[in-house]
Amino acid sequence: MGRLDGKVAIITGGSAGMGASNVRMFVKEGAKVVFTDLNIEDGKKLEEELGGNAIFIEQDVSKSADWDKVVEKAEAEFGPVDILVNNAGIALTLPLEEMTEEQYQKVIDVNQLSIFLGMKKVLPSMKKTKAGSIINISSIAGMAGMYGGMAYSASKFAVRGMTRSAAAELGKYNIRVNSVHPGAIQTAMIEQPDSRAAIEAIKEKTPLGKIGSVEDSSYLIVYLASDESSFTTGSEFVFDGGVTAII
Repeated sequence: MGRLDGKVAIITGGSAGMGASNVRMFVKEGAKVVFTDLNIEDGKKLEEELGGNAIFIEQDVSKSADWDKVVEKAEAEFGPVDILVNNAGIALTLPLEEMTEEQYQKVIDVNQLSIFLGMKKVLPSMKKTKAGSIINISSIAGMAGMYGGMAYSASKFAVRGMTRSAAAELGKYNIRVNSVHPGAIQTAMIEQPDSRAAIEAIKEKTPLGKIGSVEDSSYLIVYLASDESSFTTGSEFVFDGGVTAII
């Protein structure tokens, strides 16, 4: 308790799954949180559950104007932003031959453009406090290619490079930027009927023999958001039960 006392955070994709787990744990650890999503129903329920320490805002993370609205709300309600967790994302699994240009671009906009916009828009706020932590959620699909994952893997590889570049650029402001690379985590994204066979195959190949939990992911993200990781930037944190350790 208290690891994030006095800090103000923005968490995207916060209505469900990893995002909602992060919101709950951040509030538990003392942060004031503005969380966003297009899932309004679950977002409002979580806001009500957590009381005045968490505010929900509907946001399309691929839209610059929506980012302006979110940062302005965070500052007006809680003060300058200390932490940004770029968690929002979508997955699309289609063979290259079947994927349309529009489908590809949608994944890039949500998973990659949003990271650029989030970092850019929050920077003036973080500079006010002369410190900050930005945590970009990538994937193990940003460490290796995946069948049918042309758009998804491309966007997640990009997040790695964007994170490293931002870390190099923003260090002079005492702003740290790191990426997190989850493997299979128990969320709605992997619970689709067409994903079950692939998930079972992953479990069989995972040294720990299981799927990760959203709570376990949040422990890592809280660490990166807190002052405990004050000398950590430009780093990649893989959270996959050991999948990528095997050749």
